[in-house]
Amino acid sequence: MSNWHPLSFSIAIRKVSNPFTTMNIIRYRYPQSDFSFAFDSLASMHEELDRVFESTFGSGSRPLGTLTRWTPALDVYQDKDQFTVVAEVPGMKKEEIDISLHGDTLTISGERKSHEKQGDQAFRAERFFGRFQRSLPLPSAVDTEKVKATYKDGILEVVLPKAEEAKPKQIEVSLS
Repeated sequence: MSNWHPLSFSIAIRKVSNPFTTMNIIRYRYPQSDFSFAFDSLASMHEELDRVFESTFGSGSRPLGTLTRWTPALDVYQDKDQFTVVAEVPGMKKEEIDISLHGDTLTISGERKSHEKQGDQAFRAERFFGRFQRSLPLPSAVDTEKVKATYKDGILEVVLPKAEEAKPKQIEVSLS
């Protein structure tokens, strides 16, 4: 959305046969390049199409095409000893989830299948399905031999112990 200035509106006044005056507010367009004008026009068209779809299908619907692409939500916690990654992957079996660690990057991927029956047409479809992949760079090295993952009730939890060299060291100060 382009920036506007309080003086960027012009007022068109039109005399009509009755004693009342009609005023139309028209946004002033600053001179701009062809590229900038085209981009602003596309952005306006996109906003208008969003408004049309919102009023037609209601606010509960998602944009077309997003039901086949999804990204599971995840939270990352850390303490002095480990990182804990918690991801929401409901409706999946543990065999459908892949977890890998390459260097200091954790990757969680998988595919949630559609539960659509052959020949059925959805009246309302809001659940996501399809392939996903989340890659998360970790801020310090982890001990790859001690990484553990658990999956219960649609929640995946990956515990990544920090490598000894990445753990904070307590340094005792001595008096001389």
